[in-house]
Amino acid sequence: MSVNQNSSPDVNSLTPEWRQHIRQDVQSMHAYAIQNSSGMVKLDAMENPFGLSPELQSELGKRLGALALNRYPGDRVNDLRQALAQYAQMPEGFDIMLGNGSDELISLVSMACDVPGAHFVAPVPGFVMYAMSAQLQGIQFQGVPLTANFELDEAAMLAAIAQYKPAVVYLAYPNNPTGTLWDADVIERIVVAQGQQGGLIVMDEAYQPFASQTYMDRIAKHGHVLLMRTLSKFGLAGVRLGYMVGPKALIAEIDKVRPPYNISVLNCECALFALDHADVFAEQAVQIRQERQNLTEALAALPGVQVFPSQANMLLVRMPDATKCFEGMKTKGILVKNVSKMHTLLHNCLRLTVGTPAENAQMLAALKESL
Repeated sequence: MSVNQNSSPDVNSLTPEWRQHIRQDVQSMHAYAIQNSSGMVKLDAMENPFGLSPELQSELGKRLGALALNRYPGDRVNDLRQALAQYAQMPEGFDIMLGNGSDELISLVSMACDVPGAHFVAPVPGFVMYAMSAQLQGIQFQGVPLTANFELDEAAMLAAIAQYKPAVVYLAYPNNPTGTLWDADVIERIVVAQGQQGGLIVMDEAYQPFASQTYMDRIAKHGHVLLMRTLSKFGLAGVRLGYMVGPKALIAEIDKVRPPYNISVLNCECALFALDHADVFAEQAVQIRQERQNLTEALAALPGVQVFPSQANMLLVRMPDATKCFEGMKTKGILVKNVSKMHTLLHNCLRLTVGTPAENAQMLAALKESL
């Protein structure tokens, strides 16, 4: 590329010379959009609405202040792995690896399983990173639509497994953005079918603190199931820490593509601190589950509003005009997630994060006025 020494380069657009070095599929993508929440009641990203008490803030500050920030992470990361294994009641013979949030773990699975001709399968609508991570790695992604009431279409899932023989099937338990905790027997038949054809299952339990069931007590029956969780919904969304449990041999292979030092000393110590005070976060989860029930009942009483059952810290609601309602709530200082264009099954749907009692009251008032 010739450069005019007398002029500054245009840094706001790609030149043809630069464009040739960027993948065409990347050029056609949009970056992951994060809504501006400044000055808003933020109920769009399934965050735990409760902060730390002043006493816990002080205790955490002292621990973080004593860290050797001039050193790379060391054995303290293994302390965290052991603490999480105990907290999650990891079965014997299994191992655990850490990621910079579940997003990184999903990317690592894609990297490790990127064999020629590989397919990944997941129900849709679901977490967008399953498809995005696979496609960026050059893996064929097959989305299998849920039923109209957001349950698994068992026949379609089994047919997709038989047809594509996927390297990986993702199952979110509960699902995002619907909050559905799918039927345990259907889940088991899908797990068995995927194992019989030689593929892996990745069970995503990001919302486990708010659910009535977990797959952790069944994972030991299978040698092909990996189970992911995150501390984001636990109450540490800002810390960015996820973990994945699975048979030692499988974890060892995926761990080979993990970047060194992917968990900072700050992330690590924050997570260990939270586990030391797990009872506090468990109490918060109880409050959120109760608020979810209160919110469900209040929404169900509104004319023209359909609220779907949820076992996560969010509620999916359908209304006559989701975009009108979303914009109306936004003008009133309430930020939720408009998912109505994510998938045809989500037509006129908003996703509402369960907040504090005061936040939920504000959200309900704004929603009523915006219908």
